[in-house]
Amino acid sequence: MQIRPLLIEGAFEFTPISHEDQRGAYLEIYRADLLAEAVGHPMRLEQWNMAVTRAGGVRGIHFATTPKGQAKYVTCPAGSGLDVIVDVRVGSPTFGMFDTVVIDDVDRRAVYLAEGLGHAFVAHTDNTVLSYACSALWNPGGEHAVSPLDPALGIPWPETELHLSAKDTAAPTLKEAAALGLLPDYEDCRRLYARLDEQASVEPIGAVR
Repeated sequence: MQIRPLLIEGAFEFTPISHEDQRGAYLEIYRADLLAEAVGHPMRLEQWNMAVTRAGGVRGIHFATTPKGQAKYVTCPAGSGLDVIVDVRVGSPTFGMFDTVVIDDVDRRAVYLAEGLGHAFVAHTDNTVLSYACSALWNPGGEHAVSPLDPALGIPWPETELHLSAKDTAAPTLKEAAALGLLPDYEDCRRLYARLDEQASVEPIGAVR
């Protein structure tokens, strides 16, 4: 598996190696040990979601309240789309910046984003399936959104009709969200990452309890 750090600290792209024969293909879509090596700690799986989206359907920009937050490991088992990671951590050197990865059922890349980062996605094809594992359970009171169409962000969405939920349509801009005190704090996130790293050093992957 090839691992590439993205522009945003705490975000990584994972490209599996596909083994193909007359039956089809086999690949490892997730390796806990390799993710922990790249990130500094393993990802605890508490919830696994799936979304089926029509072409032009946009989901995000979503993020969870820290200090707990919610890390995500995102794959696209069917179809194709553009995955977008946005740094919404106030005080981060890359605050307000984003990176993108095309995830599809051909290269089968996956994307990891740490707690405190914003996530969005747009489907390129009908019935695109987005599968994402989460490190924390859904917390309605701690879930927030920033407008994916915020002109200050300048995300390169496809030049086609986009379909947004009512929640995402009404979401504040990044500047407005900051003024409302909704955004994660970068130093709080760094302390969280350090705590998770420390826990991993005490109890490595595969340790017998």
